Amino acid sequence: MNYSIKQERLTADEYIDFLKETDLGSQYPKERFRERITTLVSKASISLAARDESGRIIGVCFGITDFAYWLFMTDLGVIRECTGQGVGKALVKELHTLAGGEENIIMYTCANENAIPFYKKLGMTAADDVMVFNRIEWTDFTVE
Repeated sequence: MNYSIKQERLTADEYIDFLKETDLGSQYPKERFRERITTLVSKASISLAARDESGRIIGVCFGITDFAYWLFMTDLGVIRECTGQGVGKALVKELHTLAGGEENIIMYTCANENAIPFYKKLGMTAADDVMVFNRIEWTDFTVE
């Protein structure tokens, strides 16, 4: 499969349409969904899109970083028909490189339990030193 990865800002509509073709769309709360997606796509430190030869978005990866020590990968998704073809791995590698590289940057993510084997294949391990402060209302739903 031929595709390219580039830094680009997606619109909220582009990202929402993309989410409908992935399993990533179930990770967001229903509360203020559109408003929060609009903020996400406009403010992530690094925003990557993988596109096939026709220009269709087949993968997305967002990260928040200080470009010195830390990178938090907020979103990684690949459309269902393209999973298992290396797109996700390539997106993660590019994200880590743009943030400063694996020699300098510690990368974290919150992984859906179904994605844990993928992250383990990339060499990531479960952390026991991460603290969470969560007081938000969170109604599960799937973007459709």
